[in-house]
Amino acid sequence: MTTVATGLSQLDLLEAESIHVMREVAAEFERPALLFSGGKDSIVMLHLASKAFWPARIPFPLVHVDTGHNFDEVLAFRDRRVAELGARLVVARVQDDIDAGRVREVPGGLRNPLQTTTLLRAIEEGRYDAVFGGARRDEEKARAKERFFSFRDAFGQWDPKNQRPELWNLYNGRHARGEHIRVFPLSNWTELDVWRYIAREGIEVPAIYFAHEREVFERDGMLLGVTPHSLPREGETVSTRVVRYRTVGDASCTGAVSSPARTPAEVVEEVAVTRLTERGATRADDRASEAAMEDRKKEGYF
Repeated sequence: MTTVATGLSQLDLLEAESIHVMREVAAEFERPALLFSGGKDSIVMLHLASKAFWPARIPFPLVHVDTGHNFDEVLAFRDRRVAELGARLVVARVQDDIDAGRVREVPGGLRNPLQTTTLLRAIEEGRYDAVFGGARRDEEKARAKERFFSFRDAFGQWDPKNQRPELWNLYNGRHARGEHIRVFPLSNWTELDVWRYIAREGIEVPAIYFAHEREVFERDGMLLGVTPHSLPREGETVSTRVVRYRTVGDASCTGAVSSPARTPAEVVEEVAVTRLTERGATRADDRASEAAMEDRKKEGYF
């Protein structure tokens, strides 16, 4: 682990930077909220928020955009962790927008593309003026264009060519009524940093992040688990494999990877040598086109 002249480790510096960002938001905005899916990045954000405001409770609600196609283990973890913290959870359901006719199911049953409408509705209904997200710059090239404070217009849209400058640790949260700021405290973290931090802090994550036996089938080079939302098609063979998940998004488009890693330390060793990016290896929706993520973010996606 890198140690700089301050005597602080790389993880210490990343932690301090993220906590500084969270405290800035709490001081500057009236109605912040934190997006919490039960995935490792949002779990780390929750841990950082607990540290930032300890011994007080986290001073903003947690918001989960629920596609209805989540892994059961992740939802159980989400609810238990929220109860342990005594936090307030707001669940915005994609199914509600489908039932109201605001969005339509897409061929193949993928619901990730439908989340944008639900997210923007939740932000409007909650009148949130700042929304924490767990995006990291190493995940995908569109996310690498995001700043810590990312301005969104009255329609929730993002313009990557019109980003505000961020000099040192000076952030610009200025916005008019109806506009809001997306905030990314983990921008400078990598997947390896996240796992090293989870290991160092002893942070609990859902069990599907670690190696376990699961029925899977292969589609377009990805291993999809057999769930009510991801079923094999004719000609696709189901087998039982030892796998784990690197992300825990919508079950219909999130793939597993073959892995023997059963502890955070073993995951750290695995991630340190892999050449496959996290989202490129396991998220079918990101493969739609070269600019799939950027197009969705312009519309208001995470």
